[in-house]
Amino acid sequence: MDQFFRYRRLAMPKRTSELIALMAISTTLFLFIHTRDLNTKLKAMEVKLQPEDILTSNQLSSGGAGSAEIPSGVRAMMKILKSTGEMNTLDPKSLNNTRNAKQEIMFFNRVPKVGSQTFMELLRRLSIRNEFGFHRDHVQRVETIRLAPLDQARLTALISNYEPPSVYIKHVCFTNFSEFDMPEPIYINLVRDPVERVISWYYYVRAPWYYVERKQAFPDIPLPDPMWLKKDFETCVLRGDRECMYLEGETHEGIGDHRRQSMFFCGHEDECTPFNTLGALEKAKRAVEKHYAVVGVLEDLNTTLTVFERYIPRFFAGAPEVYWEEINSFNRINRNLFKPPVREEVKDIVRKNFTREIEFYQFCKQRLHKQLIALRLPGTA
Repeated sequence: MDQFFRYRRLAMPKRTSELIALMAISTTLFLFIHTRDLNTKLKAMEVKLQPEDILTSNQLSSGGAGSAEIPSGVRAMMKILKSTGEMNTLDPKSLNNTRNAKQEIMFFNRVPKVGSQTFMELLRRLSIRNEFGFHRDHVQRVETIRLAPLDQARLTALISNYEPPSVYIKHVCFTNFSEFDMPEPIYINLVRDPVERVISWYYYVRAPWYYVERKQAFPDIPLPDPMWLKKDFETCVLRGDRECMYLEGETHEGIGDHRRQSMFFCGHEDECTPFNTLGALEKAKRAVEKHYAVVGVLEDLNTTLTVFERYIPRFFAGAPEVYWEEINSFNRINRNLFKPPVREEVKDIVRKNFTREIEFYQFCKQRLHKQLIALRLPGTA
């Protein structure tokens, strides 16, 4: 009888063994992370989108609505524009770099953990509605966001060869098409509060399903240390662990935590790699001003959708309607329910080292508000 059972074990199909192994990995990782009562903390753990109310033309141009109905960020920008005299001369055409595009191809060099997965799904559905081509990069074993000049040239050629109108989506730093004698596309992107984003990434690479999916795609990838997997962000910061120190000028980031949001706008050059530096900040700002049609903000979703629709209607016509009609399904994409809440005092410790990343985020947010305000002026809607 013992020989019989030994035979049965040896005869087990290889794929069945792999499936059992994956299930065991998933269960183990789940138990490591599932150390808190998720039923009582689920609402706190979820990253809920709380977009600001959509504004009407009258609310912004004539002041007919109470000031409380206008989002604080937009009110602040309106105050600045009035004080400088720009309010009466704002022109949406001058704020829209779509006019500079030399081909009807939109390039979304998406930043990780800014809602870009959801936004990509929005674009896919809009491509059917608005009849444009939808193209994205394939899943890679190692995501390379900084490319050598030859690889940049190949990328620009690949994108330019798609039949317009089309959109191409890839995690990659800003790539200047004109430097490779290629017609400039319509550049778009999204940003997110940099501290919230780095926390999101921290738990994203520790989620059980992340490594199950990675093992399925690349079976030979080694599993991480279980102690590393179950380490929470607050402990990492307060204990002064290397991966949570976020030192200015740092260029090496271990497994790659994508702490440099600005690098996706700065470019591929060496000066863009040091973390939280002035040079990278200024170069990223210049790229946004000169090249990007719209840079949306995850925390200001209504403004983002409105500006995208009005500034790039060929691709984004009907975007708010499509998004909100299917908001429940969109919000489930890439949502990490294993991300516990982080105390504000811990976030404040991290913010001290993200000063220029925060400045870049605020810069993009103010630019988006300025684009919105320009649309609401009399005669521009």
